[in-house]
Amino acid sequence: MPRRTATMLASTLMLIALLCAGVFIPVPYSEMSPGPTVNTLGDHGGEPVLQISGRKTYATSGHLNMTTVRVTSADYRMNLVEAVYGWLAHDNKVVQHETLYPDGKTEEQSTQENAEEFSQSQESAKVAALKELDVPVKSWVIVSTVVKGSPAEGELHAGDVIKAVDGTAVKEPDDVAKLVTKHEPGQNVRFTIVPAKEQTAAEKEKRTPTKTEDITITTTTSDDAGEKRAIVGISAGTDHTFPFTIDIKLADVGGPSAGLMFALGIYDKLTPGSLTGGKFVAGTGTIDDEGKVGPIGGIEMKTVGARAKGAQYFLTPADNCEAAAKDTPEGLTLIKVDTIEDALGALKDLRSGDTADLPKCGT
Repeated sequence: MPRRTATMLASTLMLIALLCAGVFIPVPYSEMSPGPTVNTLGDHGGEPVLQISGRKTYATSGHLNMTTVRVTSADYRMNLVEAVYGWLAHDNKVVQHETLYPDGKTEEQSTQENAEEFSQSQESAKVAALKELDVPVKSWVIVSTVVKGSPAEGELHAGDVIKAVDGTAVKEPDDVAKLVTKHEPGQNVRFTIVPAKEQTAAEKEKRTPTKTEDITITTTTSDDAGEKRAIVGISAGTDHTFPFTIDIKLADVGGPSAGLMFALGIYDKLTPGSLTGGKFVAGTGTIDDEGKVGPIGGIEMKTVGARAKGAQYFLTPADNCEAAAKDTPEGLTLIKVDTIEDALGALKDLRSGDTADLPKCGT
């Protein structure tokens, strides 16, 4: 066999071997890409995303789109070829697998966590919007989760209303931890609660619990990285009573990042006129009960997805502005927001056409 032919054959075989290796060798990476974007003012799956009853609503126009990111599943093992393609693709982002699924988190655990965060974001969006409208919202401190194997397991349950700890009334979730950690590990702490199982349908609907009982739990020592302290093994949260019904109908979405856009959509439907002035606005950001907007992950993917859908403006959490401004899709204006009031102010400028003073990212 001529040397030239042999060299070409050997090179070809080596290339094939490398390609095969690239296909079959797993790498510790996952991929993020733009996900669906949904207008909170419109319909999805044949029904309105925001459904409000018991209160007058108003017709509106334009878009207030929440945005999402697609990620490969926790069980998916990317190969080298896919990783290289993802690194080269403009609309995708390859990240360390543990960035999306820390501590070996399974797909089921991740899905459950995302569902819980999504549910909480809906509640906070409702509260933030109604507070901005000066609509009273009644709040209760509840048991959010109970750690398996902890002293509280079997004694307290998710949904229990916490009225007091050691006789001291509880008004905020943080009050619970402060009162528990006054104890030394091994000491008893007394919770005055309204058990979730004892609450009637009317009480659960209106959050007017009356039947209380005392539960005494022996504290144990914390085992996390923080300072050693007394714990019982629960997380406290907040539940709310709304004066009318607000339902958010959006399946197959998880995480807390749609909070801002849900809050704005609710505000728009409860006020006359169009909040956007008919313009196509998208955005992202967590939101808390006080209307504070927090950062999210995958901002670059969300701006790409929003612009592809037709967005002209993108409401961007202040802490995400630097990353988003590095590669802004052409034709998309990034508006920096830190609170729901910032977002409402920016939308007012858009309606009036006075965009010169918009707080833009990267300026």
